[in-house]
Amino acid sequence: MADHAQRTTYVLVDGENIDATLGTSILSRRPQPDERPRWDRLLNFATEEWDQPAKGLFFLAANGDLPMGFIQALLAMEYRPVPLSGRPHEKVVDIAIQRTIEALKARDADVMLVSHDSDFVPQLGDLCDGRRIGLIGFLEFRSKAFVELESRGLEFFDLEYDVDAFTARLPRVRIIPIDEFDPFDFL
Repeated sequence: MADHAQRTTYVLVDGENIDATLGTSILSRRPQPDERPRWDRLLNFATEEWDQPAKGLFFLAANGDLPMGFIQALLAMEYRPVPLSGRPHEKVVDIAIQRTIEALKARDADVMLVSHDSDFVPQLGDLCDGRRIGLIGFLEFRSKAFVELESRGLEFFDLEYDVDAFTARLPRVRIIPIDEFDPFDFL
């Protein structure tokens, strides 16, 4: 593989998966605008973490309705929106991300996937060939199927704690390393 300094990191965002996990599993309600990730921080994190340019692709289902305000915001943050449509109940975002990961096999590039979904394990496994591969999300909600790829080079990053994608702390229950424990967080 080529020198990492000349490479690009492709950041593939499964926006629906992150939004659903945030709303259903963490907040138990639909997230308010100020509770959603700051997506610009994600691209900055990817660029700094692996010390190379990052290109963001944001996948979203847009069956019959294109959310132009959100699309314009993504474009302003230098993401490439990928609005998709398909048959009812078809997982168009998953299909598109799987195809994109497969296409990246032919590129001299690294990948950070923002999702918890085990549907991507086979494709990411194929990319564990010496390139950098990362999974970003809420670590306690990632599919356990990704753990098998850790020994093959998959790196895990927490969207809140590593990426710092939120402006306020989320009400998460997680295992706390003792060096990070602050009793005032519980008082």
